[in-house]
Amino acid sequence: MAYNGVNDKSLIVSFGEMLIDFVPTTSGVSLAEAPGFLKAPGGAPANVAIAVSRLGGKSAFVGKLGDDEFGHMLAGILKENDVIASGINFDTGARTALAFVTLRADGEREFMFYRNPSADMLLRPEELNLELIRSAKVFHYGSISLIVEPCRSAHLEAMKVAKEAGALLSYDPNLRLPLWPSAEEAREQILKIWDEADVIKVSDVELEFLTGSNKIDDETALTLWRPSFKLLLVTLGENGCKYYTKDFHGTVEAFHVETIDTTGAGDSFIGALLCKIVDDQSVLEDEQKLREVLRFANACGAITTTKKGAIPALPTPSEVHKLLNASK
Repeated sequence: MAYNGVNDKSLIVSFGEMLIDFVPTTSGVSLAEAPGFLKAPGGAPANVAIAVSRLGGKSAFVGKLGDDEFGHMLAGILKENDVIASGINFDTGARTALAFVTLRADGEREFMFYRNPSADMLLRPEELNLELIRSAKVFHYGSISLIVEPCRSAHLEAMKVAKEAGALLSYDPNLRLPLWPSAEEAREQILKIWDEADVIKVSDVELEFLTGSNKIDDETALTLWRPSFKLLLVTLGENGCKYYTKDFHGTVEAFHVETIDTTGAGDSFIGALLCKIVDDQSVLEDEQKLREVLRFANACGAITTTKKGAIPALPTPSEVHKLLNASK
């Protein structure tokens, strides 16, 4: 199915994996101790696509799912959330990926993945919906799709096509070390495409991993800066986020909420940011405007931590405005 709104200039296309997270019904236990699991759709690029759509933006998802019940369920969830699904392929020979996600007592997560191989790893360059990708004003991706072939080649081709068509490239490495053959390979592949992006978001943990430094400061963050970037972001959880452009940098405070599950908070944050800059990239050059947008993005991230699972927790504009108004 072709994407009909090709001339619509505000489309945000997310590329990569979509999977099912199984989250323990009880927080703060190991996978072995969990009495049961809640099935939660996830996968960072898909979360971003739905975050954008829920905030009123126009989004599409490009990736591959298993031709199984879970795969069709996930495709259905995208469509229910008004995400354009014409970039989805189904693989008859591989299953949809599963991840068991333990929520530790501190709200942080541990992962166990079932990918052997999963359908998302088998997306081939010739299966890409190039018409959809060329119509993106923003093209967003992670690094999980770089781990193995043929998906790595599909990822690189999609990036190239989007960039040639004039899209803003947004990169959230979304490090999942258990999926990589080694930490060295993860670092090398994540940084191999570093210079291509316009906007990059890393977490404090990813900053430490990529730089080899345990300091979360401007000097360390700026070692990841490239002259071609428009914006580099470091998210700091309950401490908000740091931002860097060629002309200015600073910190935007977080919102303090009762955190239940941090799953999807970073995806909600980046989805909110992309929603705000897709039609007005002057935000990236105006510090006051950027700070307002990042405050909005921080609010979206905070709200997402107040419920279990990623997609069910992604906020609507009214929820965000309620938190923003309450914090004035």
